[in-house]
Amino acid sequence: MTFTQRLLLSWLTNAIVLAVVVALLSKVTINHVGNLILAAAVFGILNTFLKPLARLLTLPLAIITLGIAWFFVSMGMLWLTQAIVSGFDVDGFWTYVWATIIIWFVNMVLDYAIGSWRASQRQAQAV
Repeated sequence: MTFTQRLLLSWLTNAIVLAVVVALLSKVTINHVGNLILAAAVFGILNTFLKPLARLLTLPLAIITLGIAWFFVSMGMLWLTQAIVSGFDVDGFWTYVWATIIIWFVNMVLDYAIGSWRASQRQAQAV
């Protein structure tokens, strides 16, 4: 898979994840689909470049809290996305908590589905 394909797959995955969050939580809203696409791009960029740095900086705190600090790093990425994209709104602390949990769960399901798809592709290429 080329870099461009991975980037597009990541963008699509983020759009699906954020759409699920918008559908499940009434306090997460978008003005129109364009804002969802923009939020997916911003969220992907933040998770690719800023999140690893934030995780590195919070490593001592993550060790002390047994990893709970990284949950707040993930919430921070969602908050930054909301702060950057004006038509994407998340209202309230507990909404961020539930949105982060939903994002984690949907990403886990999608990673499993895409991972099994990639494994079947590799097996087909090996034959």
